[in-house]
Amino acid sequence: MSDGQKVFTPSQPLEPGARYGILSDFEPGTRTLKAGSQIAPPFKPLPVDIVLDKDVPVTLRDGFTIYVDVFRPAGAERLPVIVAWSPYGKGQGTSASVMGIFGMVGLHNGIVSGLEKFEGPDPAYWCAHGYAICNPDIRGVANSEGDSVIWDRQEGRDCYDLIEWLGVQDWCTGKVAMSGTSYLAVSQWFTAAEQPPHLAAINPWEGVSDVYRDLVLRGGMPDTGFARQLQDNSYFGKARKEDILAEAEHHPLMDDLWENKTPQFEKINVPAYVVASYSNTLHTAGTFRAWRRMASEDKWLRVHNSQEWPDYYDEANVEDLRHFFDHTLKGEDNGWEQTPRVRYSLLDLQGGDRINVPADQFPPADTTSTKYYLDGRTRTLSTAAPAVEATAGYAVASNPDLVSFVARFDEETTLVGYPKAHLWVEADGSDDMDLFVLVQKLDAQGTPLQAFTALNQGALAQDVTERGASILRYKGSDGRLRVSMRHLDKELATDDVPAHTFDRVEKLSPGEVVDVEIDLLPVGLTFRAGEQLRLVISGRSLLGTMMPGIREYEPANSGRHIIHTGGDRASYLQLPLQTA
Repeated sequence: MSDGQKVFTPSQPLEPGARYGILSDFEPGTRTLKAGSQIAPPFKPLPVDIVLDKDVPVTLRDGFTIYVDVFRPAGAERLPVIVAWSPYGKGQGTSASVMGIFGMVGLHNGIVSGLEKFEGPDPAYWCAHGYAICNPDIRGVANSEGDSVIWDRQEGRDCYDLIEWLGVQDWCTGKVAMSGTSYLAVSQWFTAAEQPPHLAAINPWEGVSDVYRDLVLRGGMPDTGFARQLQDNSYFGKARKEDILAEAEHHPLMDDLWENKTPQFEKINVPAYVVASYSNTLHTAGTFRAWRRMASEDKWLRVHNSQEWPDYYDEANVEDLRHFFDHTLKGEDNGWEQTPRVRYSLLDLQGGDRINVPADQFPPADTTSTKYYLDGRTRTLSTAAPAVEATAGYAVASNPDLVSFVARFDEETTLVGYPKAHLWVEADGSDDMDLFVLVQKLDAQGTPLQAFTALNQGALAQDVTERGASILRYKGSDGRLRVSMRHLDKELATDDVPAHTFDRVEKLSPGEVVDVEIDLLPVGLTFRAGEQLRLVISGRSLLGTMMPGIREYEPANSGRHIIHTGGDRASYLQLPLQTA
C-alpha cells in the first residue's frame, strides 16, 4: 500500500520478547518510583523519588494520538524537559536486546537505571538534577496511532506537536530540549527544522542526516542491509510501517521522496551541542554534514575517539551535557559559553589518542588541503604530479581485486578534516563501476593499524569485526561511488567535500575515461616519522557491513577497473594536513 510516493506494509504487534521491557505494558496512570529502588537487579538504584506519568495521550495536529511516559522528580514544581524521540519502545531499556547491546560494546548495565530509552538520556540521572524526561512511543509504535515513517519530515512535525504540548504543562518551565544517539539524533535535525517555539536546545549525538546518501543509497549504491534491520526490527505497532526497501527499489534516484527525508538544515537555529566520531560508518558523514549546514549561531561540536554508546553514557560526558543544558534550559551563568566551539580528537591507533583538542572551527584553521598524486608505475603517493601517464587496475572477479598506493611520511604528520579522492577511471568490459576507497594508516613496517571503538575487545568482538561491524573497529576513512552517479551538485559541493546530485545516470562508453570525486569520512589521524598512509581502491567494500549480522552488499561490477594516473589524468588523494 502507498501514501503518495511512500510505500507501507503491515506492522508486527508489540509482544513480549527480546525487545519487550518491564515498562512496555500499556498501563496509563501515575506512580512513584522510590529512591533506592531498582527496576531490575542489574540496574542502578534510583537516587531520588521519581514520579512516572505513564502512557499519557498526546493528540497530534492530524488527530492521531501518541502515548508518552514522563519521568520527573517528586516534589518539584516546574522543570525543563528533555525528549528522546525514536521508534524504540519507551519501555525497552530493560529488554534483553538492549541489555545485550550494552554487553556487546562492553558496557555494564549497572551504569544506567533501566528507565531510559535505548540510546536516550537516563531519567534517574536527569531527574536527580532537576529535569524531566519524556519518552514517547512515536506515530504507529506500540499503542500510538497512525502509520510509522522512517526518518522523515513528518516526524519533525509530530515532535513539534509533542514539544508544544510539553511546553505548556503545569510542571514545565516552558523549556524543552532533545537528546540521544543514532535515531534519537536524526529526529532532532527534523524537529529543530520545524522550529517549535518551546524547543530551547538540541543534542544530536551521531546520526544520519540524509536518508538517501547515508542509509539506503550511499554513493548511489543500493546497500540496504542496515535499512532492512531498522525496518524489520524497530517498528512494532497496530497499523502499518513504511517500507523503505521498496521505496529504494522504486526510487533509485534522488527525488521528492528522498528530499522529504532530508532535514531543512537552514531552518535549524536553536543552540546545538553536536557529538560526532570519525569511525561510525553509518553516522559520521551525516553528523558532520548537519553540523556544517545548520544555521544555528550557537553550535558546538565534539569529536570523540570511541563508539557512541560508551561515549554517550560516560559519566564525564553526561556532566558536560548537563553543563550545556543548565546554561540553555535553566539560564545558568556557568561558563558554558567559554567552551571551545570545536573539540576534536586525533587518533593514533596505537594507544596514544588525543581528545578534546580545542579549535574555533572544523577543520581547524591551521589545516591545508594538500594533493597527493597517484603514480601507477611506482604505486606511490606524492605531492608532485607524475609527468608520465600510467595505469593501474584489477579484474573485478580476481584476487587481488584492488589496487593501492602508499606514501611514507618523513616527519610527524597530522591529518584533520575532510579527505577526498579525485580519480580518473575507466571500465573495461562494463558500462559502470561501483568504486570503494579506503585510507589506511600503516606502521613503519607496513602493517595496517586498527583500533576498537568499544570497550569489548574479546574474541567475539574480534570475530564480528573481522570482515564487518565497522562501527566497532576503526580501520580507516572510507568512501564509495557508483561512477554513473558521478554528477556533482554545484550548490552543495565544496573543494573539500564533494556532493553529488544522484538525480541522473551517466553510463560509460567503451574506452571512455572520466574523472570522479569521492568524499571520504572526515579524519583526525596522526603519523610519526616513518609511518605510512595507504590509499586502497577496490570494486567491493573493504570494511564489510556496518553492524553485526546484516546482509553484505554485492556490488554490480564486472570486467576490469582501470585507474589512470599522471599527465593529463593526474588522479590524486586530497588530504587535510595540519601545518602548525
